[in-house]
Amino acid sequence: MWMSKSWIRASSFSSSTKFARLTSGSTYSIGRGAVANSKQRHPDLKRLSSSLVTAANDTTVTITDKQGNTPLKRQQPSASSVRCMSSSEMVDEPRESMAFDVLIVGGGPSGLSASIRLKQLNPELSVCVIDKGSEIGAHILSGNVFDPKALHELLPDLKDNWTEEFQSSQGANATAVKKDEFKVLTETGSYTIPNILLPGQLHNDGNYILSLSQLCRWLATQAEELGVEVYPGFAASEVLLEAGGVKGIATRDVGLAKDGTPKETFERGMELHAKQTLFAEGARGSCSEFLMDHFDLRQDGIMPQTFGLGIKEVWEVPEENLQPGLVQHTLGWPLQSSPTSDVFGGSFLYHLEPNMVLVGLVVGLDYANPYLNPYQEFQRWKTHPSIAPHLEGGTCISYGARVLNEGGFHAIPKLTFPGGALIGCSAGFLNAVKIKGTHTAIKSGMLAAEAIVEEMGDGDSIAETGELPEDHIPQEVASYASKIESSWVHDELYEVRNCHQAFAKWGIGAGLAYTGLAAHLLKGKEPWTLDHTTPDSKTTKEAKDFEPIDYPSPDGKLTFDLLTNLQRSGTYHAEDQPAHLRIKPELAEFAESISIKDFSGPEQRFCPAAVYEYVEDAEEQKKKLVINAQNCVHCKCCSIKMPGEYIDWTVPEGGGGPQYQVM
Repeated sequence: MWMSKSWIRASSFSSSTKFARLTSGSTYSIGRGAVANSKQRHPDLKRLSSSLVTAANDTTVTITDKQGNTPLKRQQPSASSVRCMSSSEMVDEPRESMAFDVLIVGGGPSGLSASIRLKQLNPELSVCVIDKGSEIGAHILSGNVFDPKALHELLPDLKDNWTEEFQSSQGANATAVKKDEFKVLTETGSYTIPNILLPGQLHNDGNYILSLSQLCRWLATQAEELGVEVYPGFAASEVLLEAGGVKGIATRDVGLAKDGTPKETFERGMELHAKQTLFAEGARGSCSEFLMDHFDLRQDGIMPQTFGLGIKEVWEVPEENLQPGLVQHTLGWPLQSSPTSDVFGGSFLYHLEPNMVLVGLVVGLDYANPYLNPYQEFQRWKTHPSIAPHLEGGTCISYGARVLNEGGFHAIPKLTFPGGALIGCSAGFLNAVKIKGTHTAIKSGMLAAEAIVEEMGDGDSIAETGELPEDHIPQEVASYASKIESSWVHDELYEVRNCHQAFAKWGIGAGLAYTGLAAHLLKGKEPWTLDHTTPDSKTTKEAKDFEPIDYPSPDGKLTFDLLTNLQRSGTYHAEDQPAHLRIKPELAEFAESISIKDFSGPEQRFCPAAVYEYVEDAEEQKKKLVINAQNCVHCKCCSIKMPGEYIDWTVPEGGGGPQYQVM
């Protein structure tokens, strides 16, 4: 079992200089994690911050007010105070609560954009964003070639100089795309598809190469300046239901031992209530999945969502290797050996100033071969003669993985329910043909915010009372869906609504042909629908139908073993806590009776973090599954691709997981 001991930086948004700038309110400095203050701080923040302290394994919270007065210190509960209550009493004690006008679960582009738009439209609203990462951006991973269309709509005053503001704030670059290539790789060569033959949505004129984790940190500073309360390090573990709708969420208890008993550092989770709760967890969010089931948001006619697993590395390369603004996408080798191949996926390679090359492989999780190993396919891809020269003499500095939605238009669920809505990749707005989802995520957050403000009207803000009215009944903001339907998000996704299904039905060659037809001739006007009815967990076939794949050994320079690369993700989880990856009780025997026997244990190959392994049990003379939950990078692949879907992915203590800086 491997676990990185990387240190979480002491600022919530990437550098200590942010604390000096935030002079409008208090700064809460919390050992291995922090919450930077916004202009309006909730009166119960001191209590809220204690949970993050426990998650960070620190002993005190230092609170400094905006005048820099003598700090106050809040000590952790003493051993005697803990022992005066039984374990069951501690775990079952009532949670304390806080209330907001709008609560947003997830500090990605959709959630932060929603918070900004809310405060732009009504500065009096109390708006809170929570995120399970140790800092904003810590769990954000994307390619990323960024279409700024929605950002220009969100921040029109920065339309002409947002890249300068972004660089000034984050010390990060947004490199304009200067060269755009699409190649098909053979095992030893390649050929380039002329841009004129590609769908217009694949063109990258006016787009930028950047780090999405850094962009989210910048958006968080924009939100804070408007008075949004941004709290990283808080994991939403439970959706709170009341009067037929959503009342808010509860954060996970912290300070529990592996067996579920409270430790001396135990802190009960908090209830966060809101008139409206927006779920912006990204693809396959645990709360979002609960909501889709509870409110039957996947209604008749909505196809099952399909996913791809994106694996990424960031390299620093010598100056002579850098081609600033180069964007290169590929299909073909190693995933597809012929035009009839049914493995969907491709690669990306982007050159980001001043000295970085961002490389990655996306593998559609509807593949059939249980011996396929996405991580090993990615390592093999880097050895191609068209790819390796870009990385020659360089150093890999970061690694990570995350699933992304590929189902498109037909897989988007009903968006609203009483008390809240799904936004961004929680709803599935990624455009797989365009290979982008940040712009649609931002726009969806904006539209949800606009709908909320319109329907909420001029009623009293919760900021005045700090709690929901006693007669509160969750309301459904139905106009959000109609706003999406009349927006460019709908138009963009509808135009390519059948393309992914074409790849799944007919293979890579016919899929490309259909995508070209849809882009140049049909333009979304075809009267038919290509269906897709099989979830990714059911596409894996039995091992007896395939031969094991022999992958080359890593050389330690261009290709790496998985555990070496995993260290570059900065992943950390406290070991003495209940496992967040749990086998569903009704499927307790599935791994050892079906997965390993019939499918040769594909989870030990598709997981990009070495979480799952089968070991020999000499006593019982069989292989047993071992779950190394502390390695988890929160990609969510296991909850999707596992035969039988026997894993229940739940949130660990807030602040755990990867610590992405430039992903």
